[in-house]
Amino acid sequence: MTKDTETYFAEGCGRCKLGGTPACKVHTWAGELQLLRAILLDCGLAEESKWGMPCYTYGGSNILMLAAFKDFCSVSFFKGALLQDTEGILAKAGENTQAARLIRFTNVQDVTARAELLRIYIFEAIEIEKAGLKVEFKQPDEFDVPEEFLNRMEQMPALKEAFHALTPGRRRGYLMHFSGAKQAKTREARIEKCIPAILSGKGIND
Repeated sequence: MTKDTETYFAEGCGRCKLGGTPACKVHTWAGELQLLRAILLDCGLAEESKWGMPCYTYGGSNILMLAAFKDFCSVSFFKGALLQDTEGILAKAGENTQAARLIRFTNVQDVTARAELLRIYIFEAIEIEKAGLKVEFKQPDEFDVPEEFLNRMEQMPALKEAFHALTPGRRRGYLMHFSGAKQAKTREARIEKCIPAILSGKGIND
């Protein structure tokens, strides 16, 4: 995994086999990423490398990240759900995303056209952080528990006990992961793969 931002912009995050090759997505969006990077730094954000990605902070707190995908590059706000989004440009990264919101860019002209708007969103995100505002996450008992997981816990009392002994954040992570699969077969496969970690008291990202 990439440990510094310069390497990310040159070679990618290093989390897949495409890192360091011409096929890495950072090369697809090189011009857009550099323009976005300049805007973020000009707004007074500090640039760090976290999780192999360029992360931008204010006063030591995470504000947003830059990322390159197949069809777009993006600026992703950690507490984007708290932004007013008067222009309706923020999107969830996934159906179950609670806090983060991203803005997609598909060409240099798009970045240039929305540069000032992006600055407004960034400064609002900084003010949210300075005010100490937090996203109110749904609690684990507010999520639907997939039938496949309920059945598996009934079959394995030890799994049920281990799951309920996890921290709320870890339980929430598993339920979101299981529910994110549309097909029962995929949900079952995800559950089976996660059972050893749950029994070990670990979260999905531990």
